[in-house]
Amino acid sequence: MMTIPDSLIFDMDGTLWDAVASYAEVWNRTLDDLGSDAPKVTYDKLAPLMGLSLELIAERLFPDGVPEPQSSFFETLGENEAYMMPTLGGKLYPGVADTLRKLKEMEIKLFMVSNCGAAGLPNFVAYTGLGDVFIELLSLGSTGKTKDVNMRTLIERYSLQSPAYVGDTSGDQQYTRQAGIPFVWASYGFGKDVVGADFTLNKFTDILTLFPHQN
Repeated sequence: MMTIPDSLIFDMDGTLWDAVASYAEVWNRTLDDLGSDAPKVTYDKLAPLMGLSLELIAERLFPDGVPEPQSSFFETLGENEAYMMPTLGGKLYPGVADTLRKLKEMEIKLFMVSNCGAAGLPNFVAYTGLGDVFIELLSLGSTGKTKDVNMRTLIERYSLQSPAYVGDTSGDQQYTRQAGIPFVWASYGFGKDVVGADFTLNKFTDILTLFPHQN
């Protein structure tokens, strides 16, 4: 039986919202800006890659390489994300906003850790209005560190005693194991190959059942 957490660290894509259609628009705008004739990015191509770093996503989307120079591609991608995503946004999974606010009222410490670019998490909280819910947001883009390192940073910085990570992919599970904390699987998200999660969410609101004495 999983220990009742004192804190929850959330993944973003596939866990809190689905913004893949918007991300595809950002990638395609970047291709257009650079005059690339690479095939257009679609939801179906991009969705299975959620959770990977931008560099790995690009490798999978463009086996022949991103438009040259590579540094310009990722710089333009970041700029496009920064100004497009606050407007495009994504769709929160049912119950996310109300449940997060309830968890905060229950004095559960809430954080976010993602492999997205530097603008990703700030754009998420700006679009959803959930900035007051989370204590800190860390991403690969903002720190240059992988998810497990960013998790450990939060654990040490805030002296978390019983944290858990909530994510949707087997990659999330691997990072969580490396951080040495329990993994809560958002089975409704993009990842379908997770085995041996410490707790499974069939829908986001199921997370409240981790706290049986507070509901």
